[in-house]
Amino acid sequence: MDVDLVFRIAAMGILVAVLNQLLARSGREEQAMMTTLAGLIVVLMLLVRKISELFDLIKALFRF
Repeated sequence: MDVDLVFRIAAMGILVAVLNQLLARSGREEQAMMTTLAGLIVVLMLLVRKISELFDLIKALFRF
């Protein structure tokens, strides 16, 4: 696993947390929740791509 991926996920987490706090304190709880969900979806898409690459590597490894 690349360290770059870990840093991307951490950066997304920090960004989403800051945006969530800013929106929640300004009284926009709905937008804060949508921002959190959007951040979660982006991170899950990154992880799904990496898991797909892992499965392709495993298939190629066991193919003779």
